[in-house]
Amino acid sequence: MHIVNVALPTLSTDFDAPLSDVQWTVIAYLLTLAVVIPASGWIGDRIGTKRTFLFALALFTLASALCGAAQSLPQLVAARALQGVGGGLLTPIGTAMLYRAYGPERRARVARTLILPILIGPGAAPILGGVLTETLSWRWVFFINVPFGIAMVVFAWLFVPEHQPSPHGRLDVAGLILSGAGLSALLYAISEGSILGWAAPEVVASGLGGIGLLWLFAHRALRAEEPILDLRLLRDPLLRSTNITFTLTTAVFLGSLYLTPIFLQQVMGQSPIESGTTTFVEVLGVAAGSQTLGRLYPRLGPRLLCVLGGITLTIYLALFLLVDDSTSLWLVRALMFFGGVGNAGTFLAIQTSMFTNISSADTGHASAIYNTIRQSSIAINIAIVTSIVSAAGSTTLTAFHQAYLAAAILALTGTILAWLLIDNKLATKTMIGGSSGQGSDLGAT
Repeated sequence: MHIVNVALPTLSTDFDAPLSDVQWTVIAYLLTLAVVIPASGWIGDRIGTKRTFLFALALFTLASALCGAAQSLPQLVAARALQGVGGGLLTPIGTAMLYRAYGPERRARVARTLILPILIGPGAAPILGGVLTETLSWRWVFFINVPFGIAMVVFAWLFVPEHQPSPHGRLDVAGLILSGAGLSALLYAISEGSILGWAAPEVVASGLGGIGLLWLFAHRALRAEEPILDLRLLRDPLLRSTNITFTLTTAVFLGSLYLTPIFLQQVMGQSPIESGTTTFVEVLGVAAGSQTLGRLYPRLGPRLLCVLGGITLTIYLALFLLVDDSTSLWLVRALMFFGGVGNAGTFLAIQTSMFTNISSADTGHASAIYNTIRQSSIAINIAIVTSIVSAAGSTTLTAFHQAYLAAAILALTGTILAWLLIDNKLATKTMIGGSSGQGSDLGAT
């Protein structure tokens, strides 16, 4: 998701296309992730998690090669969409495997272990992307996936265990179409509104149509016998509140990581490598936050940890309003570190507590809901900040400041909702025994 960000200005130059067009190399990937993820629970239960995982890895690897070989922007966007199909199956299947393997009492410890590889990517990817873009070509941002993808297919074939598929009914094709079409239409309206005008007929029609299709999808999912996404699971207050918090805190931060490399290159005049090494400091903040705030989870619980992380992210985004082309890079790096600490706090609390009261049988569907919301909210946040920047015309610095301000307001809203909605009592099982005990089936736990 993030290695491409640092190459966007280069893609804009090479393909002679504005940022509003080039952004679809990111949004197309996120969009197909969000469209495919709802079907992942059904596919995994139908043909088995290991076979689904292997297919997804192989498809992702093939699509990466096609991205690197693209000769035009439409070809690249199409290959990124195919890449998103593979990623859309990988993410929830992997999450479901993980949460079936570890009971709630072990998740705080597991989350501290996993948070580094999960969150290092958004910070480390810009360095790798910058080095590849500047020394070789933007094409190697995608080609580099190929040898690793082949190796992981072999590794998964040999070592990943199979989850016995359970009998399942027909695929909810209508639900899949409604969710995909609704999200696509909404993203188009958000991304194109600043270019065509928010009152343009196609923007209004697309926006209202997208909202209407998503409403129909939700209405149907709550009543269908076997919906593509079992939204009835959101009646669980902890699953519901943590998803809301993620959408307005961590997803906003991850959306800002799309914006920041462009800001550093276009406003502060940094090269791709320089911008990558600056944003990389966020990884150090994640490392520090996961090993400090993470150890406080059993005492603080998800509510307070989300609030502390959310406050940190709000301040981080707001401080970007003071950054301009004369600001010391060391201050920007310190800011990135600060944001990484806040991101670690919210992400760890959400990941640890979200599935506490979800049974083993429902874990696949709950994972699909979470990952659909996760990718959709990141895509929408990216579309929002891009539309703000694109609308400003020549006042680049002001445009970026407005985008960071909007992100800070969203993060503050998420922080307030975390305080109001998350109930620590519902996550008690994740707040004890975090360093001991054997893995157990979620249902048995």
